[in-house]
Amino acid sequence: MATVVRHPIDDPLIRAHVRLAGVPGVGPRTRRALVERFGSPAAVFAAAAAELATVQGVGVKTATAIAAAVDDTFATGVLAVCRDKDVQVVTEGTDGYPALLAQIPDPPGLLFVRGDLQPCDALAVAIVGSRHATSYGRRVAWQLAGGLARAGYTVVSGLARGIDAAAHRGALDAGGRTIAVLGGGVLAVYPPEHDDLATEIAGRGAVMSEAPPFAEPFRGAFPQRNRIVSGLSLGTIVVQGAETSGAMITARLAGEQGREVFAVPGPIDCRMSRGCHRLIREGAKLVESVDDVLEELGPLFRSTTTIEGRVVRVPAELQLGDVERRVLAAVDAELVDGVTADIDEVVAASGLAASQVLATLGVLEMRRILRRLPGNRVGRQSAD
Repeated sequence: MATVVRHPIDDPLIRAHVRLAGVPGVGPRTRRALVERFGSPAAVFAAAAAELATVQGVGVKTATAIAAAVDDTFATGVLAVCRDKDVQVVTEGTDGYPALLAQIPDPPGLLFVRGDLQPCDALAVAIVGSRHATSYGRRVAWQLAGGLARAGYTVVSGLARGIDAAAHRGALDAGGRTIAVLGGGVLAVYPPEHDDLATEIAGRGAVMSEAPPFAEPFRGAFPQRNRIVSGLSLGTIVVQGAETSGAMITARLAGEQGREVFAVPGPIDCRMSRGCHRLIREGAKLVESVDDVLEELGPLFRSTTTIEGRVVRVPAELQLGDVERRVLAAVDAELVDGVTADIDEVVAASGLAASQVLATLGVLEMRRILRRLPGNRVGRQSAD
């Protein structure tokens, strides 16, 4: 299994990020604007209050608070807790920060993580829905999560009651990885009855938050954390949700982030299905089985490594049989300048019959992994 290098908990960059996170009034967007303007959290603290106040979104009150934050007692306390409780601090722009999350408009500057993030978590799908889910909703979430986990995907959700808990449990029961994104701190699990579930997830994936470890959740934190749920994922599946719900917020954010949106239909007289039906009317992919999700996911933003160590460029590669993998490997080996390959050379490299290779190339094209080109050539599908 590929691993991620942990950075020392007392790294000066981490300390500066944590210190900035402790300043009242500095949320994700304000933090990003400040760091983009001054270059680093340390440079933010070195700036004068008058200069800080010129940054968009930073008022006089926040600028004064930053300038007055000369004491890093907050950062010292937080890092001591992280060291004692084995909580990682992952900062934006460093190794280990989720590549998909880094591409959203307002990624968190730092993440507190119980457990471990792995390169294979770039192959992730979110499953979200109502806290007041029906037995049908919980069953579907469990089944979809299990199917995704068995296919090699990491399942992302928010550890809430109902659909979220069923999704995490489905991934765990299938022997897969799952990530829980919390509205509060990773050591202040909410709801409290999911504390054992969080511990189990940390052992087989990760529990994460942008809030300090013991921060209590507040109402506005949950919509904010939803951007992380969708941002970590190639696509978001809404299983059940009212028309105005956190699940619908997550679906909207996924669309704005350029990710796929899926929805599970339900009974027409069930209030918890109305949000899903609305999403389907607006163009979300209707999901009846995990195959509907796997068929829709296109090329990755960049290649990634599965938990078994296999490099993939398209999620559909996880579903390939031995012959299909053999032909794809031959194509990759024969690519000229990483762009196109001659089909005759692919046949020779694969060691298979020409008819078998041609038929397999058709299957790989149908799965949006390869594309046939003029001049008896074949190439990889682009991520565009």
